Amino acid sequence: MTSATHSTLFPREPGPGQFPAPPQGADAVLDGLDPEQRAVATALRGPVCVLAGAGTGKTRAITHRIAYGVHAGILHPGSILAVTFTQRAAGEMRGRLRQLGVQGVQARTFHSAALRQLQYFWPKAVGGGLPRLVDRKIAIVADAAAACGIRLDRSELRDATAEIEWSKVTQTVPADYAAAVHAAGRTAPRNPAEISQLYSAYEDLKRQRSVIDFEDVLLLTVAVLQDRHDIADQVRSQYQHFVVDEYQDVSPLQQRLLELWLGDRDDLCVVGDASQTIYSFTGATPDHLLDFRTRHPGATVVKLVRDYRSTPQVVHLANGLLAQASGRAADHRLELISQRDTGPEPQYREYPDEPAEAEGAARRIRDLIASGVPASEIAVLFRTNSQSETYEQALADASVPYQLRGAERFFERPEVREAGAALRGAARFGANDSLLDDAVDLPSQVRAVLSTKNWTPQPPAGSGAVRERWESLAALVRLAEDLTRARPTATLADLVAELDERAGAQHAPTVEGVTLASLHAAKGLEWDAVFLVGVAEGMMPITYARTPAQIEEERRLLYVGVTRARHRLHVSWALARSPGGRPGRNASRFLDGLRPGSTGGGTRTGQLGRGGVEPGSTPDAPAPVAPRRARTPARCRVCRRTLTDAGEMKLMRCDDCPSDMDEGLYTRLHDWRATRAKETGQPEFCVVTDKTLIAIAETIPLDEGSLARIPGVGMRKVRSFGGEVLAICAGQERSPEGDDH
Repeated sequence: MTSATHSTLFPREPGPGQFPAPPQGADAVLDGLDPEQRAVATALRGPVCVLAGAGTGKTRAITHRIAYGVHAGILHPGSILAVTFTQRAAGEMRGRLRQLGVQGVQARTFHSAALRQLQYFWPKAVGGGLPRLVDRKIAIVADAAAACGIRLDRSELRDATAEIEWSKVTQTVPADYAAAVHAAGRTAPRNPAEISQLYSAYEDLKRQRSVIDFEDVLLLTVAVLQDRHDIADQVRSQYQHFVVDEYQDVSPLQQRLLELWLGDRDDLCVVGDASQTIYSFTGATPDHLLDFRTRHPGATVVKLVRDYRSTPQVVHLANGLLAQASGRAADHRLELISQRDTGPEPQYREYPDEPAEAEGAARRIRDLIASGVPASEIAVLFRTNSQSETYEQALADASVPYQLRGAERFFERPEVREAGAALRGAARFGANDSLLDDAVDLPSQVRAVLSTKNWTPQPPAGSGAVRERWESLAALVRLAEDLTRARPTATLADLVAELDERAGAQHAPTVEGVTLASLHAAKGLEWDAVFLVGVAEGMMPITYARTPAQIEEERRLLYVGVTRARHRLHVSWALARSPGGRPGRNASRFLDGLRPGSTGGGTRTGQLGRGGVEPGSTPDAPAPVAPRRARTPARCRVCRRTLTDAGEMKLMRCDDCPSDMDEGLYTRLHDWRATRAKETGQPEFCVVTDKTLIAIAETIPLDEGSLARIPGVGMRKVRSFGGEVLAICAGQERSPEGDDH
């Protein structure tokens, strides 16, 4: 996995378009840019709008623009504010500028830039210290709901919190919430009057506790700049030139802040792609990008369409998706032109059910790794996080290491924090440490230090927590190797400084494992091989996308997924959710006319093997069964609440509802799993997960069919050890040798 700019922080040996050292002079900055990128880099005055398609080198263009202006003496680094949407992107921008010999440019997120200004000016504008900033508002929302007498489960609490965030970034006050929702055509998760009441109570609680949230950072900065012209003038005297990346994701509140930063000036460069607008549910809108020329009639507009990331085959599919789009963003779509050599055609697979789809993906991923593709250059992308567990299990069964994108941050992992402390100590006192006596270079010093944390050069067998810990520490070793190649004289102190800078920007080193991520979390990243899974009606587009605008955003989300792939792209879907389920699903309507054998204009009736699709069924797929009635929502068998969490659906009850589990049976199953794992040399969760073990102990299946229907089991595992499990459930003690299945 790499960022979408596909560069390392450290310059390697010079190649085409690379600098062995910072460029000498402004003209040298332009070397290696294509004509459109060069046009961006040299457009230094007045408003500039860069319409940049996926993979076209937008970060390269805008960082070279800044560097060219600085080296030419036209721009002063301290007068430039470049804003983007993630700490990682901001860190990547700073790293690029450093390679180009430019220091002192403020490259930050909107929130980071606003918070810095707010902290500086608060004593002058308001007096006293800035109220404490809360990392997570959901606890306060829960307290506000309790104060209002509104009962919310966990999912409803998340939805209500998202509504409050949307209200604030669209500058909607509680009293206006209901009208704003109606005007925006937005579907409120509850009665708008209740959300309005909850929103008002939430704001009251924050005031009582003297805390602010992330949206307040922007709102308060806007208020200070609007009310205090002397402060606004001071900010404007500091920053004269502005660059905004991912401009299609700007919210009305961020746009207002940008306007206040600018004042009556127009030295602004914005970069975006309306076809990658996928955050409208948070208040983002591409209108600011699409209306840029209306607001700035004399603006220079440059279109970047040369795709350096993906093969012609991947680009052809991406262009085809947008060719079927409608709406305002579609009217401004960019036709990408691949600059890469030809590659394999995208592969399409149809499976009988979701576990079979996951197993099929895991099997192909294992084959790719065996053929030499690094695990870190493979991703499985899905629509919702609830789809993750099935693929975690399938990859674990295939002994393929994986990492969850959007899970615990790299630098917050306990093993990384411990390793950082150890490296910091070695950097400070290493001269007196006999541990480093035999270490001849930086990588060997790092290996020696990590050996005190039980890290070894050889990875542990299998996957799971032990393997994930090993991979985290191995990433630090690879980082030391990269740094040494770039700077042969680098020391432990240099590495520690690099780690500190990366931690501040959340710019984690590459961990060697297949990435599992939602399509939203994959934005801004790219891989050699991408598996787009669950591309079926009801999931893509998602069932709650009903309006034409919502449907089109789902299409754009799939477009983002497709354009994450450099070389190989696999697209799959399942006809049913569970083994034996009614095969009533169809491939996504977005694929109509694009995949082999399909036609445009509506959804297909898809059957396994139809439409030129290579069948993706597995040898372990269950035998066909008679169609069942349409599936109803999964409900807790105790309180009857609708279940959405994958783990709860596996148990068929809420986590906090009472369990009727046979404790003795669970203990026997737990002991059996430990024995089985030891015999097969696998981590225990690769046999069956804890949730599956609990589900078996609660269900107490009596035959293979009922055992196979428990999520996380399936026919393959039934045939492998079903007899053992059923014997234990029946009160018998059977050894693996006694299993004749």
